[in-house]
Amino acid sequence: MSASVAAPTRSDLRNVAIVAHVDHGKTTLVDAMLRQSGAFSERAELVDRVMDSNDLEREKGITILAKNTAIRRETDDGPVTINVVDTPGHADFGGEVERALSMVDGVTLLVDASEGPLPQTRFVLRKTLAAGLPVVLVLNKVDRPDARCAEVVEETHDLLLELATELDEEGELGLDMEAILDLPVIYASARAGRASLAQPVDGELPVDEDLTSLFDVLLKHVPAPQADFDSPTSALVTNLDASSFLGRIALCRIHSGTLRKGQTVGWCREDGTVEKVRLSELLITQNLDRVPTEEAHAGDLVAVAGIPDITIGDTLTDPDDPKALPRITVDDPAISMTIGVNTSPLTGRNGGTKVTARQVKNRLDSELIGNVSMKVLPTEKPDAWEVQGRGELALAILVENMRREGFELTVGKPEVVTKTIDGQLCEPFERLTIDAPEEYMGAITQLLAARKGRMETVDGHGTGRIRLIYVIPARGLIGFRTDFLTETRGNGIANHVFEGYFPWVGELRTRNSGSLVADRAGAATMYALLQLADRGTFFVEPTNEVYEGMVVGENPRAEDLDVNVTKEKKLTNMRSSTADELEKLAKPRTLSLEEALEFCSADECVEIGPSAIRVRKVILDSTTRGRERSRAKARDNNA
Repeated sequence: MSASVAAPTRSDLRNVAIVAHVDHGKTTLVDAMLRQSGAFSERAELVDRVMDSNDLEREKGITILAKNTAIRRETDDGPVTINVVDTPGHADFGGEVERALSMVDGVTLLVDASEGPLPQTRFVLRKTLAAGLPVVLVLNKVDRPDARCAEVVEETHDLLLELATELDEEGELGLDMEAILDLPVIYASARAGRASLAQPVDGELPVDEDLTSLFDVLLKHVPAPQADFDSPTSALVTNLDASSFLGRIALCRIHSGTLRKGQTVGWCREDGTVEKVRLSELLITQNLDRVPTEEAHAGDLVAVAGIPDITIGDTLTDPDDPKALPRITVDDPAISMTIGVNTSPLTGRNGGTKVTARQVKNRLDSELIGNVSMKVLPTEKPDAWEVQGRGELALAILVENMRREGFELTVGKPEVVTKTIDGQLCEPFERLTIDAPEEYMGAITQLLAARKGRMETVDGHGTGRIRLIYVIPARGLIGFRTDFLTETRGNGIANHVFEGYFPWVGELRTRNSGSLVADRAGAATMYALLQLADRGTFFVEPTNEVYEGMVVGENPRAEDLDVNVTKEKKLTNMRSSTADELEKLAKPRTLSLEEALEFCSADECVEIGPSAIRVRKVILDSTTRGRERSRAKARDNNA
């Protein structure tokens, strides 16, 4: 019996994704790789986090969208192109990670040399192992004063073994445990642009002066893609982009065959239909730019234009023998919120130009085209929709983008997406990891106990800080961030990742304060705010327009209070024996979009526009609101 012949591979190409927890240095490492490969001219101004091109990415310091770049590397066997895909580290953008993994043949896992593996490390590593991709471990920030290289490598090995065992038991994947644990380890400082195979002394830079060791390991351990040129064309659409000149652009990984500019291919849609289309343009990536090319082959990552309605997961194939590739699947959404048109009395006065239901619906539909991890469902109201996503941050990013595009919206309080499993109501749970100074442990424990959190482990590294790991209902994390930062005086770090669905834990009270609600429309006055200063913290300042039902402040007591912030001082012609004393009004608290969404209680929502963010009651009229409260209380008593 003849031995099987190994499929030929492309020695001139490598496709690799960089995955890590938030802020462990993925984008900074890509910057260093680009600089050392000569992607920037010597006179070019160096820009940090060049891959984070989105405004929100640069403002928040996180990667939101997966993006790829092509790095050219000279070797003894000729030039090699390394396609590097920079992925988000936040679990809320897990759909981007899963799309990136469908494009590559190997993964570079970055882990902070001090913090070690964290929740999102677990998330991205689990996806990597499930996809059967080889892993290269890069221990970053080895020059941190509190670096602990040997311990972190051991922790990463333990995590690899744990995840591989879990996946093997769940799906019987037949994973090779020895191969998984025998992964190469590189010690790096992305900021300094240095990496070495030799472990440096904790807190010191790697021995080598550049990233040559990293490039060598990637070329050796990341498999080259198969050179399946003669088979029928097959390319999977993994992402979308747009150009004012070319229209919609589809980013594809070619799995077999060849794509050519002007070629007619079969377009396999989700509904199973196949349509013949012509590729008007074919682009490949060189450094940070897309450049036209006449043809691309199996293994290449390309961008094609000429198909206006193409979506993620579609397949470009041979029109005479169409065969669709498996579509990209992502985890189900866990958090939802209602998004609708602005229904407040100040509609059209928030700087927005897009205020109709048709415009909002079209924008949400367009988001679905490029965001496979989001769903939009109808509600009882024709001008509002339920939008479901991976997490609170992912939904807040969508709303912030819409606000900057000129939309005026009413956004409801985030809620969890429940499921009925085996006849029992279940809700999503998160694995929460907290890193904070030891003196705040009591306050953190008390805070999480009220939110039905279950402590799993407590650990310390002898540095005065502790690490707590909890499993907590996702509901308990809505509004948690503000309270946590207050309790830890801003010194705590909290990260969480989806754990699974478990039985409903009952009622949670996550907010211990009430709202100060305006009882009439008008302009807020200095006199009224001074008279009410002892009632709580205000969100408005003198001359701000308010309306009945608008939340103008926070009441420290757990009850709502209707107040008149428009009251003016009565003037008389009588002279006073005591002159008016100068009084100073406390500066109002300005809520960001995320803070406003966290602050909302069940009967409140957020009015959002380009120039204003306001919290308001869902029912503006105080009489109607009181009647509804009484009915709800009666229903609870009868239940």
